[in-house]
Amino acid sequence: MDTDPDAPVLIFDGDCPYCSVAAVALRRLEGVVAVPWEADPVGPFLDAQFGSRPFAMVLVDPGENRVYAGRSAAQELADRAGTPGIVGGLVRDNYDRIASVVGTLSGRERGPADVHETYRLRDEARDLVADLRPAASERPDALS
Repeated sequence: MDTDPDAPVLIFDGDCPYCSVAAVALRRLEGVVAVPWEADPVGPFLDAQFGSRPFAMVLVDPGENRVYAGRSAAQELADRAGTPGIVGGLVRDNYDRIASVVGTLSGRERGPADVHETYRLRDEARDLVADLRPAASERPDALS
């Protein structure tokens, strides 16, 4: 697990086998710390950042002082993985559809939240980023 306090943290749907595998692959390739949405420290972080707990892919980059959510997170991850342009655009533009299909196939009863912007990392949330990192050491159930 990356202990760099500025290492990006990806919050993903840990109930989705596809998302779990993709998150682990991205963590290995990009040094992103991947934490399932269901992990205990995620709720307090989301409350501090958004004032609620939106069910969405969220990429937290403390080094840039930014939080990417939903389509913005998908686009940013595609860019960092070296697949900008058409692939990144397809992922960004079809985020809701992909999330809905994957959710249905995995039996999840909730849809993605309508948060798709890039946000400034709020001070209250920044203080909780370190709490997210230990949850990344837990392997997603899909990979156990």
